[in-house]
Amino acid sequence: MRLGRPRSAAVTTRDSIPVRVGRVGVEAVLEEWVVEDRWWTARRLRRRYLELVLEDGRNVVVFHELDRWYEQRA
Repeated sequence: MRLGRPRSAAVTTRDSIPVRVGRVGVEAVLEEWVVEDRWWTARRLRRRYLELVLEDGRNVVVFHELDRWYEQRA
């Protein structure tokens, strides 16, 4: 089993900013960044990452790729 393997996440957004992950509200967005890789191939990679603080106190990292959201642990 690989550590940090992404898994599908139910993310609700408002104006492209996550407001809920599953049933838990988002308290704050700590950081946002974009990763672009393999741009020279037919299988380009472009992900928009956000580190979030949830209302239950957890920190999570989610990313958006190809119209889907994923959660990934560090």
